[in-house]
Amino acid sequence: MMNSKTTEQGHFITVEGGEGAGKSCNLAFIQTLLEAAGKRVLFTREPGGTPLGEAIRELLLGHKHTGMADDTELLLMFAARAEHLQRKILPALEQGAWVLCDRFTDASFAYQGAGRGIADDRIALLERFVQGELRPDLTLLLDLPVEIGMERAGNRSQPDRFEREEVSFFEKVREGYLRIAAREPERVRVIDASPALEVVQQQIADVIQAYLESHDG
Repeated sequence: MMNSKTTEQGHFITVEGGEGAGKSCNLAFIQTLLEAAGKRVLFTREPGGTPLGEAIRELLLGHKHTGMADDTELLLMFAARAEHLQRKILPALEQGAWVLCDRFTDASFAYQGAGRGIADDRIALLERFVQGELRPDLTLLLDLPVEIGMERAGNRSQPDRFEREEVSFFEKVREGYLRIAAREPERVRVIDASPALEVVQQQIADVIQAYLESHDG
């Protein structure tokens, strides 16, 4: 089991959202905001973030194992996460870096929990085993109606294994994310990702600025 981060200087920020929510460009925007404020930022992603994690990512997102059992999918996610934490996230936090991560355990509750139907208490057991007390300090949830997100995602590259799911699956994922946000409003800030990019990024800038001001020094 892992210990929580041992420095007050390191901060752990995650960005979550369904398909087509615009995570990639907005993660870059967040990194720019943090670096402009003088923070040392480590950007990473899940599943992935390490050589082993990226190999697991290929198993999870590729089409070679389309019949993968739901429990297998969940366990692979947490296997990649355990490696990610030990090799990358925890060392960076201990050194005082601001870690910015594309998805984290909220995604497991949303996709494998709400989407696949795995009970939250089973996911929470793995969360405690792999993470100990570590949780993100701030999470930005990029939220938009599923039909808009799917339309945007359809204009990108070939869909991965998750992106080929039915609309009903993504509706459940969105509902799962919003339940998390309702339970933890101080940590999870919901960003309306449906309007124009500059409107979305103004919302993001407001949240990041407020967080920076509340953690000045």
